[in-house]
Amino acid sequence: MAFDGSKRDKPVIHRGADHSAPYPVSRLAPGFGLVDLAREIEQADQMVSARLGSQLQVIAEQVKALQAQAHKILAQADEDQRLHRARCAFRRIPGHTYHLYEETDGSLAFSMLSPEDWGGQPPKPFRGSYRLENDMSWTPAEAVDQPDESAKLLGRLVGSSESIAGQAAPDDERRAQPDRRESS
Repeated sequence: MAFDGSKRDKPVIHRGADHSAPYPVSRLAPGFGLVDLAREIEQADQMVSARLGSQLQVIAEQVKALQAQAHKILAQADEDQRLHRARCAFRRIPGHTYHLYEETDGSLAFSMLSPEDWGGQPPKPFRGSYRLENDMSWTPAEAVDQPDESAKLLGRLVGSSESIAGQAAPDDERRAQPDRRESS
């Protein structure tokens, strides 16, 4: 390399302590050959590729889970729309359970009477009982009393945060107790 005399072309000579030098300054320092450097770069590339692959795998699993959740939500929305379109001769009130029957023309109709109210012999084919929720979604009657998986997860999360909060410092407990001074 030819030096034209400009400052940027001059080689940088380290003039500080040997331990802070950017390059080996002792003959006892290990030699760095091109083969060693290439091996180090190859190992670094392998580690980066492995880390990248595992991170992309986690993202792919999350995408699959989100797709499954989206399909479940869309299917529930379709079912809710189908039930809202069922014929109904009364005002639907959230929190109440209604019973779905199939008319002779194949259309659906809600009734307040369950098959048991008909003595086990309803006049039309029974298609299920549903409770109307406050958000205007429908829950099958058999699933009303079953605990929701998200509620279980939330309970575990809240329970774990309460156990952490339960380990308050003694000063916090003193502040939380009401003032119980005896009056004379």
